[in-house]
Amino acid sequence: MNYFDKHVFFCTNQRANGEDCCNNHGAQKARDYVKNKVKELGISDRKNKIRINSAGCMDRCDDGPVIVIYPEGTWYTFVDESDLDEIIEEHLKNGRIVERLKI
Repeated sequence: MNYFDKHVFFCTNQRANGEDCCNNHGAQKARDYVKNKVKELGISDRKNKIRINSAGCMDRCDDGPVIVIYPEGTWYTFVDESDLDEIIEEHLKNGRIVERLKI
């Protein structure tokens, strides 16, 4: 049994040498947005056990910015808050994969 129902990892890696990376695409801001949103919606409590975390480089820079949701192991990319809202609503709340954002 998993401790968390859903565990969401945002790549928030920042490369020092100027190479493209997820944080150049607002990954930290996106992670903060999702973390606050799931709290506001009440789906990160002890009952639902949804955890939002930062991760270092997940080696998918060409697909970035990226997140991965476990236990499913579903990888997503996103452009804006409406994409993140769709992932929250469909995947985190309703357990349905958002095919159009999946990588």
